Amino acid sequence: MKHTASIATAALLGLACSGLVAAADNQIAKGLVSVDVMHNGQKVTITRGHDLKATIPEAFQKTERGCPPFCVEPMVLMPGVETIGELEVLAYLKRMAEGDGSVLVVDSRTPDWVMRGTIPGSVNVPWTKINEDVIWTFEAPTEMANVDHVLVDQFGVIKGANGLDFGKAKTLVLFCNGIWCPQSSLNIQTLVKLGYPAEKLKWYRGGMQDWFSVGLTTVKP
Repeated sequence: MKHTASIATAALLGLACSGLVAAADNQIAKGLVSVDVMHNGQKVTITRGHDLKATIPEAFQKTERGCPPFCVEPMVLMPGVETIGELEVLAYLKRMAEGDGSVLVVDSRTPDWVMRGTIPGSVNVPWTKINEDVIWTFEAPTEMANVDHVLVDQFGVIKGANGLDFGKAKTLVLFCNGIWCPQSSLNIQTLVKLGYPAEKLKWYRGGMQDWFSVGLTTVKP
C-alpha cells in the first residue's frame, strides 16, 4: 500500500517537471502550485492561500469535542486500508479530473457539514447512507440507508443473482471532519464487512480540519 501511495504522490509532484505547474510564492508542496479538478461539472483549481494571517473556520477550531463519539481515530484503521495525506488526495482528484472513472473521492459527512465547505472534486455520500442501522434525519422525509443502491449506482459494484460482485468496484478515498470524526472510519468498516476489498479503500484521516489548516481550496454547494 505504501508503494501505491508513493507512486501517486510522485506522479503528482512530477507535474512541476512536465510544465503543468508554474512557479509561485506559496506552493502546495515543493514544485506543486495547483491542481485542476472537476466539481459538479465545473473546473476548480485547488491552490494554497496566500493570506499569511488566515485562520481556519471557527467550526474546526475546537480542541475538545467529547468522546464518545468524537474520539481520536487510530492512524491505521484496518488491515489493508491505506491512510493517506493531502498530496495523495490531490493525486486521486487529478486522476478523476483526467477521466479515470475507477476512482471516487467521497465526503462521508452529512449535508449540513458539507454546506460549510468540502474538497473540490469530491462527491457527498453521507455516512448514514451506508450504515443501515442509522436513520437519516437531516432532510425530510426521514429515510433508511440503502446500501445496495449506493454500492451499485455510485461505487461500481455489480449486484447479481449470486450477490455483490466487487471485481470492478471503484477505489474510494473517504474523509470526514478530522482525526476526531468517526463518519468516514465507520463507513470504511461497514464497507469491508459488506465485502468491499480493503485495498480499494483509502482513508484521508486528517479530513476537513487538516485541509482547512493548510489553506487548501474548498467549495460550497
